[in-house]
Amino acid sequence: EACPPSTQETVYQVPVTGAQQITQKDAVKTALLLQLDLSKTPISYQPGDSFNMICPNSSNEVEQLILRLELAEKKDYCVKLKLKPDTKKKVAQLPAYIPENSTLRYLLTWCLEIRAVPKKAFLRALVEYTTDSCEKRRLQELCSKQGSADYNRFVRDPSLCVLDLLRVFSSCAPPLRLLIEHLPKLQPRSYSAASSSSFHPGKLHFVFNIVEFPSCSERPIPRRGVCTGWLSQLVSPILQISETPGKLSEVGQDHSLFPKVSICSRPNSTFHLPFDLSVPFIMVGPGTGVAPFIGFLQHREKQRQENPDFHFGETWLFFGCRHKDKDFLFRNELRHFLENGTLTHLKVCFSRDSLGSTEEAKPKYVQDNLRLCAQDLTRILLKENGCIYVCGDAKNMAKDVNEALIDIMVKELQVDKLKAMNIVAGLRDKKCYLQDIWG
Repeated sequence: EACPPSTQETVYQVPVTGAQQITQKDAVKTALLLQLDLSKTPISYQPGDSFNMICPNSSNEVEQLILRLELAEKKDYCVKLKLKPDTKKKVAQLPAYIPENSTLRYLLTWCLEIRAVPKKAFLRALVEYTTDSCEKRRLQELCSKQGSADYNRFVRDPSLCVLDLLRVFSSCAPPLRLLIEHLPKLQPRSYSAASSSSFHPGKLHFVFNIVEFPSCSERPIPRRGVCTGWLSQLVSPILQISETPGKLSEVGQDHSLFPKVSICSRPNSTFHLPFDLSVPFIMVGPGTGVAPFIGFLQHREKQRQENPDFHFGETWLFFGCRHKDKDFLFRNELRHFLENGTLTHLKVCFSRDSLGSTEEAKPKYVQDNLRLCAQDLTRILLKENGCIYVCGDAKNMAKDVNEALIDIMVKELQVDKLKAMNIVAGLRDKKCYLQDIWG
């Protein structure tokens, strides 16, 4: 497989020198930790930075799409792009992300997001190339104003892609140009560093859940995320070497044996440890959201070793997962940080561990534990000018944490909700409330 197209940023090919599954086999989601070797590159990073991973589409799906477009004999032909002379678009231009002289296979592997959920405009364009009258009418319904709920239910919510649609609408035969016109650019995927380079010189660790799309009526075969599926396949030989679960399996020194990945750095201007070592800080990171905080704590451990007489600010981590014994990520590392005093307080919760009838209701989510620590939080954030960092899922968790902070201010400061919202907004403005969140 050829290498990815060049971008504005400098891209480095680096070897994956270690891999570890950090969830148990029966966990709801499978999380992997990967180690990259940066020692032959000029890349440097701070805990809190992230980086972009350039990934290809699944070769299997590319082959299926080429077959479905009836272009199998032409998959290694070069694709010549030019604008239609009679185009009505005002700012029509050729996509810069498709290199000249790309083969059809290269274009579908590295340039177009073939997994993108087709927009209504794309469905509208497909109508013209559909011969069966029932299918034609169904496509028209889906892209109509009245068909919005239908479009969401049938196309958007199950995350169908163009290949799924072409399976359902078997009489539709679009030309390649329609895909190039309507499919977006295949974007790199961003991951947070889960290590500190002062703790692991020349190495970068990162963590991800393998994204799973279960099968549904329109998609008979289950799928994995574009990047996470590709990465898990790439490192499966390394994972099989590992005899001891819970230990990073590293391969020998011969770098030619390692799978390589293409990355570019993506420094974060704000999501970093406080410059002043005496400032206390709070970290909120359920699930894989804990990743950057492992880097924070590794870094802090080194700082403490270098400044044995200094009085460091206290550190709090709020972590949550489904089951204590299945997906408590970095459990041993966190215990180590607690024991040596790098981490002052660790508050954990498990949302799906069943409670005995005699037990009182335990906190289920990170925001429940935040509320239980309301006094300490207000002291740290308002009296001691500390910081709070939130990392993880934007849609639910980050919103719930924000609500919890507002409630805490209402309760602890005896103010109304509007005033509390202003206080929380003020923390954001002062860069004391920082988020690294994803959709």
